[in-house]
This record gives sequence, structure tokens and C-alpha cells, in this order.
Amino acid sequence: MVTVGLAHYLVVAALLLVIGIFGIFLNRKNVIVIMMSIELILLAANINFIAFSAALHDMVGQVFAMFVLSVAAAEAAIGLAIVVVYFRNRGSIEVDDVTLMKG
Repeated sequence: MVTVGLAHYLVVAALLLVIGIFGIFLNRKNVIVIMMSIELILLAANINFIAFSAALHDMVGQVFAMFVLSVAAAEAAIGLAIVVVYFRNRGSIEVDDVTLMKG
């Protein structure tokens, strides 16, 4: 039977981080995809916090993970609300159109 160790969690977190970074840099057209990529990066950080917390038998990493989850939830809610309002006004959520709002 194979036990899941710290290295397995770090590999999963690294894969999620790479997917999130590629999602930001390869797709700069859609705001929703960029927001989902940011969520993947935050999830990778949470996996690292929890994995090291379990490996070191310390609760600090889990507390930080809860703070990151709170920030991610607020970012998703506020970001999605801004995107919905912008889509209602302009009819598009492309990043190129959002840069025209500079004042």
C-alpha cells in the first residue's frame, strides 16, 4: 500500500500553480479564465500550507489556509459582480475592452 507523503502534495500544488500561471499568461482575452487561474494559484498555496502544517504537526498553516480561503471567496464574489455589471453595460468581458475604461 502506498502512503501519501509530503512530496505528493507538493507535486499536486506545483501542477496547480503551473496550470494557473499558464492560464493567466496564455489566455489574456477572457476575464473569467483569468479569475479562475488566480483561484488555482490560491488553491496551490492552500495545499502547500496544509501539507506543511500536517508534516510539521502545527496548526499555523491551516489557519493561514483559512485566511487565504476567505480572501479567495471575497475576490471571487467581488470580481464576479464587477464582471457582471461590466457585461451588462458593454456586452463583452474581454480584457482589451476593459482597458478602454482608463480615465
